[in-house]
Amino acid sequence: MTGTESRSEILERLEHGHVFLGAAHARNERRVRAVVALTLVMMVGEIVAGSVFGSMALLADGWHMATHAGALSISALAYAFARRRAHDPRYVFGTGKVGDLAGFTSAVILAGIAVLIGVESFQRLLHPTAIRFDDAILVAVLGLAVNCASAYLLGSEHDHEPHGGHAAGAHEHDSSHHDHNLRSAYYHVLADALTSIFAIAALCAGKYLDWTWMDALSGVLGALVILRWSIGLLKDSGAVLLDFEPDASLARSIRTLLERDGRSVIADLHVWRVGPGSCAAIVSLASTEPQSPQHYRERLEGLEQLVHVTIEVHAAEESDRLEAASA
Repeated sequence: MTGTESRSEILERLEHGHVFLGAAHARNERRVRAVVALTLVMMVGEIVAGSVFGSMALLADGWHMATHAGALSISALAYAFARRRAHDPRYVFGTGKVGDLAGFTSAVILAGIAVLIGVESFQRLLHPTAIRFDDAILVAVLGLAVNCASAYLLGSEHDHEPHGGHAAGAHEHDSSHHDHNLRSAYYHVLADALTSIFAIAALCAGKYLDWTWMDALSGVLGALVILRWSIGLLKDSGAVLLDFEPDASLARSIRTLLERDGRSVIADLHVWRVGPGSCAAIVSLASTEPQSPQHYRERLEGLEQLVHVTIEVHAAEESDRLEAASA
């Protein structure tokens, strides 16, 4: 700051945005919307075909696709909401966490679906029912085709990470880079594809080998796998919502860069995720030769994952610094 700067000039120089939506937000939003549309088309087709041909299996799967479309719509709406409210000042650190909230909600729904599948499958193990194998196999094959197309649209899990830089020493596949909203949509599609694969194998075994119990057993196995995915997503998205430290190596890099002069020590450090691949930090630093906060921010410029930094600088006596460093 110079003595000739006006208040407005100072504010303009220091002003910065709070849009932390992730590098692939627009692309991922388009992907999820396409998958919702594909699911809705499949849903309508199955319900109409089931009504015309009198197939309860087609009707049942059609209504199942309706719940599937509803769950995926949560992801689509979250992308749209985050984009539209990205510049709303009431969201003090932006809307980057909306996707994590949607991911957490979808994970709860996914866990509920897994429990329902498991309970129904276990009941059928105890009380087998007649199966119309031809109709059921047709439904499973159609469902698998739709879910393979949906999975292709959403991309692999490696595609869920932004293409921006990483903090020095940061693990490339750390969960702080994941778009949990896209990940939840991907898991919904993957869960349906998995149940379709299990169902096809089990129904073929039932039709040709008379192993009708395989249908119910495949449901139990599928439920356990889906439940495991949902628990992992709950843990990762829940950690973001609770401001759990996303990347220990990023915090270590901050300490190393700010304390490397031998005259400064970090007394307090908070690092949390504000969006996919984007972290914020608040640093309280003491130094025997204190510099301006901007001086310390410039030391962190290489950490591209760090998008919002607040630094508090305190003067310290040499004895205080050594005591803090050895604590």
